Amino acid sequence: MGMERKANRPADAPETTPVAVVPATAAGLGPARPDWVAREEPLEIRVRGRSVVVTMRTPGHDAELAAGFLLSEGLIRRRSDVTGIAPCAQAPADPGGENIWNVFLAPGVEVDLAGLTRHVFASSSCGLCGKASIAAVRRQFAPAGAGPRVRAKVLLELPARLRAAQAAFTQTGGMHAAGIFTPRGRLVVAREDVGRHNAVDKVLGHGFLAGWLPFDRQILLVSGRASFEILQKALAAGVAIVCAVSAPSSLAVEFARENGQTLAGFLRGGGMNIYAHPERLRPG
Repeated sequence: MGMERKANRPADAPETTPVAVVPATAAGLGPARPDWVAREEPLEIRVRGRSVVVTMRTPGHDAELAAGFLLSEGLIRRRSDVTGIAPCAQAPADPGGENIWNVFLAPGVEVDLAGLTRHVFASSSCGLCGKASIAAVRRQFAPAGAGPRVRAKVLLELPARLRAAQAAFTQTGGMHAAGIFTPRGRLVVAREDVGRHNAVDKVLGHGFLAGWLPFDRQILLVSGRASFEILQKALAAGVAIVCAVSAPSSLAVEFARENGQTLAGFLRGGGMNIYAHPERLRPG
């Protein structure tokens, strides 16, 4: 009765937490049983001790999330811009030291924190029109480069490979995922989060901290829909090919076309739709 999932997730897994659920149908209630849900907690990101954003996220890989977010906002560009990312263990509001992280920048890095705060507020409340948003991003990031040419068959195999890496989704049914792949379809890094944008920030932040950027020869796949923000984040990391298991938004399509990104959606059932720059795809 109800949705059955495996209940053997390690107790210390940061992405999930155990709960008791009572399955129900029209015929009545069943006996309570153990289950798992995705953890969701606030993360405050500080730069040089100043708070710049609070986002709801799934704990885990928080340094990557912070780095990916600041990369996509244009505050950091090179690995040398960041000297360290660490939890604020002494913050009174976060005695456990898990939900407030400070990003330490190199002395020569100049940032406009006031401008960032206004941008984050405006984008989260839909305060910027699409045309203005695209124009602002194009002033920050160059259009995508040539990028790789990829066989269509490779792209169609990516959702299954990402799904195989989604352990938390298997347990909860409530997590988004993002993955970076090579042109031959090898998974480089995958991350899960309750927020689809956070999952993208984590994989991009992983690449940033590892010194792998730009991802101009890699492919980004997201497990849900492709929004304008996801295309923007991909562009910040140099990604020329973005794929989504579900649909893109109209602004995502417009952004991809204007910035030279290949955008593929509805990767399922042996087919897909190409919304922008199909020239990077090869048959077979």
